Amino acid sequence: MTIPILICDDSSFARKQMSRALPDNWDVSISYAENGEQAIEAIKAGLGDILFLDLNMPILDGYGTLEVIQAEDLPTLTIVVSGDIQPNAYKRVKSLGALDFIKKPTDKEKVKTLLMNYGVFCEEDCLENELLQDHAKELSDANTQTDKALITESGINLDPYQEVANVAMGRAGDLLARVLDVKVKLPIPKVSALAASELHMILKATDETSSISAVCQGYVGSGIAGEALILFYDSSINDLAKLMHYDCEITDAIEREMLVELSNLLIGAFLKGFADQLDLSFSQSHPELLGLHRNINELINSDVRSWQEIVAIEINYVIEDYNIECDLIVLITQDSLPILNNKLIYLLDEHTL
Repeated sequence: MTIPILICDDSSFARKQMSRALPDNWDVSISYAENGEQAIEAIKAGLGDILFLDLNMPILDGYGTLEVIQAEDLPTLTIVVSGDIQPNAYKRVKSLGALDFIKKPTDKEKVKTLLMNYGVFCEEDCLENELLQDHAKELSDANTQTDKALITESGINLDPYQEVANVAMGRAGDLLARVLDVKVKLPIPKVSALAASELHMILKATDETSSISAVCQGYVGSGIAGEALILFYDSSINDLAKLMHYDCEITDAIEREMLVELSNLLIGAFLKGFADQLDLSFSQSHPELLGLHRNINELINSDVRSWQEIVAIEINYVIEDYNIECDLIVLITQDSLPILNNKLIYLLDEHTL
């Protein structure tokens, strides 16, 4: 009997990963949704006996989707697939009725084991017809070639970058949550291909009336280079000092120490999460404080770096129940993109084929 499977994720790259992580030759029909609203409609239409659900999505996120499924008692078994690996995230989705939690990027053997443990898949369910197996392989090979074309022919396909950034963001958020003993609210990462002037426009989009502090840190490795910039809003400093157990008077010297320490942790965790997925290794320079309590225009004008055409990843970290917020902007140089594109191709193959 064919089982209707629904994969809900706003990233087409992640949807491909998840579909290929399903057991080979399992008798299923696969449907896709880009957000929770589409997923609810698909479940009501009988397209999702088993739902693989992302958490960070526009329109209706994974938490909201689980709430609707629970409130309306919809007939689906939900497995959350997310880069948000904070303990609180796991506890929350379980309390909302999720069957289990898989962290991104998906691993074929782990998915198979989980499905077998819950009795929704067994080896005997696989089709044994050799012609069907050969046909499935042909389709898989064709899809792989399509994915490669999507990444290489157009120069930059930003969707894979966003998905890798999403996983890295989750790992950095998890470390931040554990170190500060808080819950970190994670957004959908924004990924853009930019020229230098456009980067300045992004920075200027920050509230120009706010006073901010900024830390920059370079990274390099495996033919890839770039810089990461963190903007701290001054309204966050007092709460941040309490969470980091700075009980003394917060002088400029103490504040510099605190911001550099936190930046090193957050940037380092993000870059490690990014690099681990692509089998890379980055070395980081010492964090550099660009300025304390300054207007964003002053920070831009004081930064004498020669920005080139780049890919920029923007993430806004917010700590729940505290007035703490910071923006992480990770910049990747144009010369790094061919290497990253090739790595992304193999990422799709390695975890799902």
